[in-house]
This record gives sequence, structure tokens and C-alpha cells, in this order.
Amino acid sequence: MKKQFENAAWNFKLDKVNFYAYWNDAFTKEECEKIIQIAKDKGLIKGTTMGKSDARKSKISWLYSCDDMEWVFRRVTDIILNLNERFFGFDIFGLNEGFQFTNYKAPGDKYGKHVDRAMDFIVRKLSVSIQLTDPEEYEGGELYLYESDKGTLMDKKQGTLVLFPSYVLHEVMPVTKGERNSLVTWVTGNQFK
Repeated sequence: MKKQFENAAWNFKLDKVNFYAYWNDAFTKEECEKIIQIAKDKGLIKGTTMGKSDARKSKISWLYSCDDMEWVFRRVTDIILNLNERFFGFDIFGLNEGFQFTNYKAPGDKYGKHVDRAMDFIVRKLSVSIQLTDPEEYEGGELYLYESDKGTLMDKKQGTLVLFPSYVLHEVMPVTKGERNSLVTWVTGNQFK
């Protein structure tokens, strides 16, 4: 018996874009602590959003290569180029916004569900999140990525880097004990097409 198909399309290429990729031990415990100290020494301000004001509760600091962070930029660049080639294949060209250090404290600091791209804004292609705090030092604060209604929990291990398309819905759950520190940035590129 011959198979009948309702769609006779024959695609030349299949979608090879992964939901996310990660790199364990991108930074050592000592390096994570150094980044936290650089950010806190620079000073923290209230984190804001372009949307709902109650979606986010955290403190942030903007860090650039001139903030004794050139070694971080170099390492993250090398990891991004490696993971992008293997898991995404996006046309990318830089980290044009610097790094955003984020400090979430108990009780209740969080960042509700959101995506990292917006209309008429710089073209963000990939989002980077680096876990700086030992998960034994806090509770809550889990990073979830959503491909469906049920989120996927990202690894909380200190020094882990997670990379995902900036159009992926994600959130940081409320911190219920201690504090969670992370370093995030966005990889820019030409318009998707």
C-alpha cells in the first residue's frame, strides 16, 4: 500500500537551531567571585524593563571591558563562537551592550517571563546567562526557558554559561533565601531573514 501525504513539500534544509546550549565551568569559583566584586564595587542600581514595571525586581550594574573585564569578554566571546557554530548557526558580530550584572536578593527578587528582543531595538540574536553564585548559598532564583507551557530548568552550577536565542521566553524565579548573582549579555547580528 502506497503512503499518502497531505503535504507534498520537500525541504532542502531542516531547521538546525537548538533551543539552548550550555558550557559548564566557563568560570572558576574564584573568577565568579572576582566578577561579583567588580560589579558591586562599581555600584548597583534598580533593574528596569521596557514593559510591566512589576515584572522585575533586582539590582544591576553595567560592566564593560574597561572595568577590568577584558578577560571576561574574551572568554565569553570564544565560548559563544564555539556554541553558535555547533548549535545555532546565526550570523552574529558582537557584544554591543556590555555585560549586565544582576543581583537578586531574598525575599522575592525575580524577573518574570520575558524575551530579550523588541521591535525597533538593536537586533539581539542570542542571550547569555552566566551563573556566578554557588547554588548552596541561595534558594529559588531558578532560570527557566520555555519551549512549551512547561519550562526547562537550567543548571544552577556556579560558572555555568547558558546560551539561547533571544526570542525564547524565559524567567528567573523569586529568590527565597540568600542572593543570586548572574552576568548576562546579548549577542547582536544582522536582521533575521
